[in-house]
Amino acid sequence: MANITMNAKDAVSAKLAECYVTIEGRRYLLMQGKDFEAKFEKTKKEINVLGKTGSGNKSTGWKGTGKITIYKNTSIFDELMERYKNTGEDIYFDIQVSNSDPTSAAGVCTMVFSGCNVDGGVLASFDVDGDFLEQEIDFTFEDFSNPTKFTQLAGMQ
Repeated sequence: MANITMNAKDAVSAKLAECYVTIEGRRYLLMQGKDFEAKFEKTKKEINVLGKTGSGNKSTGWKGTGKITIYKNTSIFDELMERYKNTGEDIYFDIQVSNSDPTSAAGVCTMVFSGCNVDGGVLASFDVDGDFLEQEIDFTFEDFSNPTKFTQLAGMQ
């Protein structure tokens, strides 16, 4: 049997993505987005089992965290932090990310992160040796969905 491998064209370009942020019903195309990552982490408890010398692990929940780096030419995230500082009102929002490379047979994958909340971020900066202003924002999310999934590539099954 021949070794089946992925076609190079099916690697999805990391640059071909769209990112939307919905804050209080307003949907923004976050074309300033430079780097995005959302992580799912299960919380587990170690379980000792009678008759075994090793421990087991049982999942007890999960948490969602993320970070986004944008070119600093919008104040939408600054406004959320300032509003919290001034009023104590914490604003939650949604982020939608779609990856789609027309060359790849994988198609489109869309993830929606709900109940996002800013942990903090850089409000102002400068760098005499730098090229462009950037802002990194750390956040948590309370839920996620995957309404559009990548197509399974030929040869995977």
